[in-house]
Amino acid sequence: MPPVPPQNTAPDGVFIVFEGGDGVGKSTQARRLADWVRQQGREVVLTFQPGDTAIGATLRDLVLNPTWGDVSPRAEALMYAADKAQHVHEVVMPALRRGAVVISDRYVDSMLAYQGAGRVLDPDRVEQIARWATDDLLPDLTVLLDLDPDRGLATIRDKDRLEDAGADLHLRARQFFLDLAARDPEHYLVLPARTGVRKLAELVRARVAPLLSVPGGTVAP
Repeated sequence: MPPVPPQNTAPDGVFIVFEGGDGVGKSTQARRLADWVRQQGREVVLTFQPGDTAIGATLRDLVLNPTWGDVSPRAEALMYAADKAQHVHEVVMPALRRGAVVISDRYVDSMLAYQGAGRVLDPDRVEQIARWATDDLLPDLTVLLDLDPDRGLATIRDKDRLEDAGADLHLRARQFFLDLAARDPEHYLVLPARTGVRKLAELVRARVAPLLSVPGGTVAP
């Protein structure tokens, strides 16, 4: 696995990402954190990948809608990279430049875990593509919600093409998420996803508070 790439962030904004398997509660925690950050008087941009641009929405359908049939792993990876390139260009970087706190449900780590480890593509090559697509922009903090994939997927009734890709893919992805966190603990917070919604929110706030230079961990959800 290559060394951590150089950090590239806008000077005034804060970029926070929630990662993990499907059904772990990323969206719930992202919304809770966004509400708390707004209480601190900061502008928040709550966003997600793939699909939170007009171009991205089309790409999301292409990679996740099973009606498109077989999609090659390389084509899948490149479409995810294109979504991320547009998302950073259109949503993330403009918000960071004006000093906002950007909170994203998924980012590059998902591509590395699912398209790299999950699809058994060369992880170094996938990372090179992903970092180029996002101009080497790294989050200030990645919150990884960890859970046995079987437990998370069991909560999803209508699975998309990736959710329905098989247990082995999701197990490989989970391990790769953990490996990514282990190589850069300063920029990761790894939490058991079933700790409880309120407790998780408190733990996340406590870690985010120093990034905002505000007291953290005690504000009521």
